Amino acid sequence: MKVLNLQCGHGHGFEGWFASNEAFERQLAGALVECPMCGDTEIIKLLTAPRLNLGSAKRAEGEGQAEQAGQAGQPNAQGPASVPNATTGSPGTQVSLEARWMMAVREVLSKTEDVGKRFATEARKMHYGEADERGIRGQATPEEAKSLAEEGIAVFTLPIPPALKGTLQ
Repeated sequence: MKVLNLQCGHGHGFEGWFASNEAFERQLAGALVECPMCGDTEIIKLLTAPRLNLGSAKRAEGEGQAEQAGQAGQPNAQGPASVPNATTGSPGTQVSLEARWMMAVREVLSKTEDVGKRFATEARKMHYGEADERGIRGQATPEEAKSLAEEGIAVFTLPIPPALKGTLQ
């Protein structure tokens, strides 16, 4: 099993697991590898430093078990590999921001009602007291969004990653 650090054209870092490097290349050529954040299929493989086991260094108590699991190709207890930030190069920062953003989007999805294309109509009804206020989400054209803003109805665009468009779990 090959675990690769990948990045989409928008700078989102993520991890991909493949049977072999050939399997990765085949899936990449077929546009089957996509960013879980934005769905982009323009994916690059990031350089990854190999893990070296020098064997002569003394191991701290309890460390040997985690090291042996890592050598056997099993994930270690320290969690997923960090992916460098696209702008600063510092490990972990990008993944942390993306994870927080995904959590925020999930929270919005779980606490709002999807009214679909009726978004502008429902927002107006609530604004003018014709319907009970509640959290809603849906689709509005740019013209509808502009019209709502001109009426003093606050709206904002929330892009939903493809990974969250299915059933929430």
